[in-house]
Amino acid sequence: MKWVIVALLVIHGAIHSMGFLKAYGIAELPQLRQPISPAKGRLWLAAAVLVLVTAACLAFAPRVGWMVGAAALIVSQAVIVSSWSDAKFGTVANAVLFVAVVHGFLSQGPSSDRAEYRRLVATELARPPVEAVLTEPDLLRLPAPVAAYVRASGAVGQPRVSNFRASIRGRIRGGRDARWMAFSGEQFDRFGEGSARLFFIEASMFGIPIDVLHVFRGPTASMRATLLSIRRLVDAVGPEMAQGETVTLFNDLCILAPAALVDQAIEWEPVDARSVRGVFTRGSNTARALLSFDASGNLVDFVSDDRFRASADGKTFTRQRWSTPMGSYRTFGGWRVAAKGEARWHAPAPEGEFAYLEFELAGITYNVRPR
Repeated sequence: MKWVIVALLVIHGAIHSMGFLKAYGIAELPQLRQPISPAKGRLWLAAAVLVLVTAACLAFAPRVGWMVGAAALIVSQAVIVSSWSDAKFGTVANAVLFVAVVHGFLSQGPSSDRAEYRRLVATELARPPVEAVLTEPDLLRLPAPVAAYVRASGAVGQPRVSNFRASIRGRIRGGRDARWMAFSGEQFDRFGEGSARLFFIEASMFGIPIDVLHVFRGPTASMRATLLSIRRLVDAVGPEMAQGETVTLFNDLCILAPAALVDQAIEWEPVDARSVRGVFTRGSNTARALLSFDASGNLVDFVSDDRFRASADGKTFTRQRWSTPMGSYRTFGGWRVAAKGEARWHAPAPEGEFAYLEFELAGITYNVRPR
C-alpha cells in the first residue's frame, strides 16, 4: 500500500511540473488550455517539488513525511484551483495525499505511540552507561554453563552492558490457526536499578498497519495495539502484564545481553553440565526459568512457567508455559548473540504447543548514549 501511494505521488508531482514547463515555454502542452503566468508557473514547480519530496519521505523518512505532505497538499490544491478546468482531476490525487498526511500525523506525530516510544527511550538514555570493563574474575559467581556462555559472547574485556537498542523483524500470530503477520520493530532495554523494557512494533495484516507498544518501567507494564494508528485493538495493563514482562526482561538478558548477566540479581542453581535454573527478581515480581545449552556452550532454549498469555483483547490472562528456542549465532559489534529464534506457548490440549512468534535480529547496539 505504501509503495502504491508513493508511485501515485511521483506521477502527481511529475504532472505538476507540466505547469512550470508551459509557463516558461519549455514545452508545448496543448492539454493545458488555460494560460499560466511565470509567477504561477513557479508555484506549479513548488507543488511538484513538494509532492515529490513527500513521496521520498514516505518511502525513506516517514517521521517527517506528514509535515512535508501537509505543505505539498496546500500548494498543490491551490494551483489546481487556479487552473480548475485543466487540473481538477488532480484533486483525486490530493485526496489520497490528504489520507496519507492524516495517517502520517496519527502514526508519526507527537501524539502517536511511536513518538511516545521515542520520548521514553530518550528519558531512559538520560542515565549514562557504566564505564567499567567486564573481566574474567567477574564470571566466578556464575554457574559453569552460564560463565562459558558469557565468555563465548565476547563480553570479557569489553565494557559492561547497561543498555541496548535492537532492530528486530519477523512474523507473529495470535494462535495456532491464526494468520501470520509480518512485523519489524525496535527495542530498548536498560538494566540495573530501575530497569526498563520498551518495544515498538509495526505489524501488517492484509496490508493494513498495526502499531504495538510495550512499556515496562517502574512497577507497571502495558501493551497497546492500534489499527491504522486510530482504533485501539488491545490495551493490556495490570499485575499479570508486569509479571509477564519480568519474565521477558529476564529472557532479553539471557538472549540479547549475556554480558549483563553478571550484574543482575539472579540466583542460579546448576542442574547438569548443560542446564541451569535462574531466578530473576525485579521489584515485587520474580521470574524463574530453565536455561539449556548445547555442546558448544550456546544458549539454545529458555523455558518459564511464570508468564501469562493475554486474551485477544488483552483483558484476561492465563498462566502458561513459555519458551524461546534460539540459534544462528552472529557477531554484532564484537558481541556474539543468537540472531534467530521463536517464542512458543505450551498450551493444553487441544491447542497444544505452537510458535506464535518468529524473530530475526537485524542489528543491536550496546551502551547507547543520547544523540
